[in-house]
Amino acid sequence: MMPALPDWPYPFWIAHRGAGKLAPENTLAAFRLGAQHGYRMAECDVKLSADGVPFLLHDSTLERTTNGHGTAGDQPWAELAQLDAGSWHSRACAGEPIPSFANLARWCIANRLHLDVEIKPTPGQEAATGRAVAGAAARWWRGAAVPPLLTSFRPDALQAAAQAAPQLPRGLLLDTLWDGWQGVATQLGCRAIVCNHALWDAALVDRVHAVGWRALSYTVNDEWAAQRLIALGTDGIVTDRVDLFAPG
Repeated sequence: MMPALPDWPYPFWIAHRGAGKLAPENTLAAFRLGAQHGYRMAECDVKLSADGVPFLLHDSTLERTTNGHGTAGDQPWAELAQLDAGSWHSRACAGEPIPSFANLARWCIANRLHLDVEIKPTPGQEAATGRAVAGAAARWWRGAAVPPLLTSFRPDALQAAAQAAPQLPRGLLLDTLWDGWQGVATQLGCRAIVCNHALWDAALVDRVHAVGWRALSYTVNDEWAAQRLIALGTDGIVTDRVDLFAPG
């Protein structure tokens, strides 16, 4: 018989980048909308400005989701904060700013929303980003019953996060099952493995649970895929479709 898993305080359903595609991703408008759909946990992407301010953005460059240009991490926060991160999505969201991580943290704490923080460093800034994000999260959620979950595809970013705030839970993101992933996750003290949902099968779920880790999936937008993961006994789903899946 498999041993009981450690306690896991997070909801099963997680709103991707705030509210998936229904609002401009990684903006406070998106997190508000996800919460309005009943989601009590959201995922976001955090990187560093040139002057070391953690802020929300998925891409390394600004063009897709803002009216800015170039590598976001090369620019100071004072300039990034002036950008329009909403017009690309819809006219109703025009002028929506890029939030700092501090802005989002205050909002989540005030509204009791749990957070999956993907550390998304600008290439070459993995360790610095992991340290800064984890250190900030530890300060803002000090004493919280449920701290944010820190995740990343980059083991070096998670290693720096572990050194800066070892008490915060960590999860390794996997798009493929590359050689040695389990040993790396063990070395990093991870509590979750967050896979591309297509990677999960019964054997992998059992393997992950046998270590005491939780099995989470991204980004699940179809009902058949969600039902498959639920039947496999996974522990969390990140979705864009906050309008399709009722978090319960």
